[in-house]
This record gives sequence, structure tokens and C-alpha cells, in this order.
Amino acid sequence: MTSGGLRVISRIHSFSERLNRITESFLVVIGMTMALVTGLQVFSRYVLNHSLFWSEEVGRICLVWISFLGASAAYKRRAHIGMDFMVVRLPHKTRRTIEMLVVLLSLTFFVVLMVYGTVFACFISGQKTAALGLPLSLTYLVIPFSGAIFSVHAVSNLCRLFESSRQES
Repeated sequence: MTSGGLRVISRIHSFSERLNRITESFLVVIGMTMALVTGLQVFSRYVLNHSLFWSEEVGRICLVWISFLGASAAYKRRAHIGMDFMVVRLPHKTRRTIEMLVVLLSLTFFVVLMVYGTVFACFISGQKTAALGLPLSLTYLVIPFSGAIFSVHAVSNLCRLFESSRQES
């Protein structure tokens, strides 16, 4: 492979790593926000005998964002549950080919997340949340956003697989 190609692959890996660090930092902020809002709601309801009308809505939005962004961070760290009991018994070259196929299929799904997530967020953009009057699309924009993050990580994984198969040849 040319030095230019290696530089591009290196940049993809580097971008994927930086993007994951930013995502994980954002997850910490959202998680702390959700915990704070939930704790504040419990205190307000049981100590002050007054319910915060907006807390459930904020908690729900945080939970949706944590779910999608957390899944992308887990994908980057290869922390998702996998069923590889049959694949590990295959010859190394066949296993590598199957891994590439799985990443390509995943990348296809991530592109679908981006496209249809964007379509849905646009479709719902005129609606507002009940308590705070925020655009409902704020909740659902995480779908195409996380799809883009997943895609970057998938391309990085694909480059890693191509590099390792090239080095074995």
C-alpha cells in the first residue's frame, strides 16, 4: 500500500478514536445530568411535596441519547455481545472474510440509521414536547447522529481488518 493510503487509514483510525473520546465525555455529561435531574425530582416530590413537571421529559431525552451514543461507544470498544462460537472454529482466512462481511453489513445498517433517522427527525420536527415545548426532533436526532458515529467506527474496523489481512499475505 502507498504511503498516502497508509496516511488516510491512520487518519481514519485517529478520527475514530477522537470521536469516541468526545462521545464518551458527552455520555458522562448526559449521565450526570440525568442523575441530577432524577435526584432533584425525587427530593422535590418526597421532601417538598411538589413534582417538577419537566424532569421526566428531560430524563427520557437523556436516556434515549445515552442509549444510542452508549451503543456507538460500545461498538468502538468491541464490547457488544457476540456469538462467535462457530466462527472461531473456522480457518483464519475464512474467519477474517466473515468479519469483513459482518462489518460491511453493519455499515449498511448504520447508513440506514442515518438516512431514515434524518427522515423521521424531519417528519416530526413540527411537534413539540409536552412539558418544555422543545422540538420533538431533539430526541430523535440522536438516531442519524449515532448512525454517523457508528459508520466512522465501522470504516475504521474495516481498515483494520484490511490491514491485518494484507500483512498476513
